Amino acid sequence: MTDPTGQRAFTLSDFDFALPPDLIAQHPVPERSGSRLLDGTAATAVDRVFRDLPALLDPGDLLVFNNTQVIKARLFGRKATGGALELLVERVLPGHEVVAHMKVSKKPPVGAVLDMDGGFRAELLGRWPDEHGALFRLRFSDEPHALMAANGHVPLPPYITHGDTEDDERRYQTVFAKHPGAVAAPTAALHFDEAVLGALRQRGIETAEVTLHVGAGTFQPVKTESIAEHTMHAEWYRVPAETIAAIDACRARGGRVVAVGTTTVRTLESWAAFDRTEGDTQIFITPGFRFRVIDRLITNFHLPKSTLMMLVSAFAGYDQVMALYRHAIAQRYRFFSYGDAMLLSRTDHAAV
Repeated sequence: MTDPTGQRAFTLSDFDFALPPDLIAQHPVPERSGSRLLDGTAATAVDRVFRDLPALLDPGDLLVFNNTQVIKARLFGRKATGGALELLVERVLPGHEVVAHMKVSKKPPVGAVLDMDGGFRAELLGRWPDEHGALFRLRFSDEPHALMAANGHVPLPPYITHGDTEDDERRYQTVFAKHPGAVAAPTAALHFDEAVLGALRQRGIETAEVTLHVGAGTFQPVKTESIAEHTMHAEWYRVPAETIAAIDACRARGGRVVAVGTTTVRTLESWAAFDRTEGDTQIFITPGFRFRVIDRLITNFHLPKSTLMMLVSAFAGYDQVMALYRHAIAQRYRFFSYGDAMLLSRTDHAAV
């Protein structure tokens, strides 16, 4: 089926696939760069190891990383009535305030004071961003980042079944994380270690950074069969002036801009589409989207029917992406946050 513009009209079901549960990675491989890399840049898929990446890029190419830092955003506590609750902090506001998801049997009233594990308190101020919002605004009794660092838990994705450990605190974080604010890791960047970064420098491949604080909305399912009816969650991003200069220099020398992860894609394409270097983005990238910045993409394998499946299909072409996923399942690649990666090239006619 095509829409009035002649483009193929995709629905949610087009992005579904059967994934054996045992391919969902529960733990990372022992070495970051020891994960597998599916090279999808040619007509035939090639099975590689992530440490092969530098040889797949050319001198003068520019790798762009998301330098967000995952915060220990999962907090536990109790209502005044004794009922247990869980908070997942989505973002930190001025004045010791936070915006959070709340998991509790019965929502407490506005003004309620919650007793949190670790001995601090949280006052419920209301819904966010307005009285009809799904999130909650709370005021902590002390500085939120300090309280989360001392009392919080690593916000592992819902498909990881074990509780967070010291190993998760180290491995569910990139080696170049700088700016606290994410509740989910930019997972494609988890494969990079100092050895790979050194090999990239030695090969003459440049690097630059952006920041996008990944929100829990990245795991929310799309509930409408018509993908045009889906409302994307908002995430805060920033593109530094030095990164813009690096992109301009890359273009001038004929290099390629390589995004490390879909969060970097969303950041750079938001900047290009809206001409804003900082702010919230709700950009929804689906087949038919015109990419302005990114030439190649390093990404993990994503959930069925997810907005990230739609993004990679927009970038590399729907048929190509689905063929790569079939190959990955047949070859027993590891999926999702702690899983393996693939390398994709932008398709000029990616909407087809």
